[in-house]
Amino acid sequence: MHTIVVDLGFGDAGKGAAVDRLCQDGTVQAVVRFNGGAQAAHNVVTADGRHHTFAQFGSGTLRGVRTHLSRFMTVDPLALAAEADHLRAVGVPDPYALLSVDRAAPLATPYHAAANRLREQARGADRHGSCGMGVGEAAAYALAHPGDAPTVGDCASRPRLLRQLRLLRDRLADELGPLPAPPVEDCAEVLAAFARTVTLTDGSALHDLLRRGPAVFEGAQGVLLDEWHGFHPYTTWSTTTFANAETLLAEAGTPGGARRLGVVRTYTTRHGPGPLVTEDPELTPLLPEPHNGHGRWQGAFRTGHFDAVAHAYAVEVCGGVDALAVTHLDAPARARGLRICRAYGIDGTLVERLAPGPSGDLVRQAALTARLQRARPAVWDTPGRDPRRWSDAISAALGAPVLLESSSATRQVLRKPPPGPEAAPTRHPASEPARHPTRTTALR
Repeated sequence: MHTIVVDLGFGDAGKGAAVDRLCQDGTVQAVVRFNGGAQAAHNVVTADGRHHTFAQFGSGTLRGVRTHLSRFMTVDPLALAAEADHLRAVGVPDPYALLSVDRAAPLATPYHAAANRLREQARGADRHGSCGMGVGEAAAYALAHPGDAPTVGDCASRPRLLRQLRLLRDRLADELGPLPAPPVEDCAEVLAAFARTVTLTDGSALHDLLRRGPAVFEGAQGVLLDEWHGFHPYTTWSTTTFANAETLLAEAGTPGGARRLGVVRTYTTRHGPGPLVTEDPELTPLLPEPHNGHGRWQGAFRTGHFDAVAHAYAVEVCGGVDALAVTHLDAPARARGLRICRAYGIDGTLVERLAPGPSGDLVRQAALTARLQRARPAVWDTPGRDPRRWSDAISAALGAPVLLESSSATRQVLRKPPPGPEAAPTRHPASEPARHPTRTTALR
């Protein structure tokens, strides 16, 4: 059975470790990346101490599992080359031999990245927390100039690529001023070398790959950063739900044929600005982050108590999940005051549920963000230090069984798998919140 792995928070919940664990038994044929781009940072630490932060390669690579970058992935060949170099250094002899890329995948270039950073600098105190990698810029350019936006397939045609890169550079420079980026000819040479090195495919190649055996679809960022359902404007230019993966599966003739796995930590985190209702600076020294820190473009790495209201919203936005992966189960023993927030107080009203709105209504999402900026935790649960009590409490809060439990970077344990979509075709969103004697409402 195929599995789709999605983060039910703001990212950084442990998708890389979850994917690596799912690839451990040798049955997974491929990891398919279906959103985001080089800004992803999925950390995997092996039992023998090797560590790699996966951005574009799939997080099963250290186990020899091949990666396919679908047409929904924004591909940055320069960043990919740096990642391949590090994979070689940690024992993967030929990373590109494990990689195939859809020709229709959008291309992120140094011009996109330079424009991205100039825009973010211009926002000053109103910065969005961009990663500065140009992924959103590539998406915006493709929407504005669909016939001229470069794709991976264009890297194999030097004349077409040169024309597209010159148009891209000149349009962005006309809008933003000179771009700190390499000459077009140099950029085109690197991109052409990339096209000669990797296996470029069309959509049918993924269909063939999926027929060989189970695949893991690895998402990037988190549902609370989704371009349409996240807390605008502190979001990503990417669909972070299960939608893209399920589109690829439907095109391959296997609609609904995958288990939906949602990943959460025992505490809620985010990079940079935007709502984090349960933020508690006192947790930061108790829960140090070896692989997450202050980012030049994203901003600070922030820590809060488990936000059941926000994570349940993510489950609803996704249309439900089949199972959960709960990571950082060692945290409650290290931060003894760690709790679960079950309701907010906003302007004198108790809010237990955030009601999803129609996709694409960014005015509504911005209004929701403004209200969340005024929210404060109002109702708490305290499971204590026992990891199993935490796992069970999160399962109850989000209305799904726990498939995978993680207590450290190298310790992930699979529970007995819950029924798959064939056995349980109706998925349920997060369970109804527990009722309290004070007045409750859903925030719309």
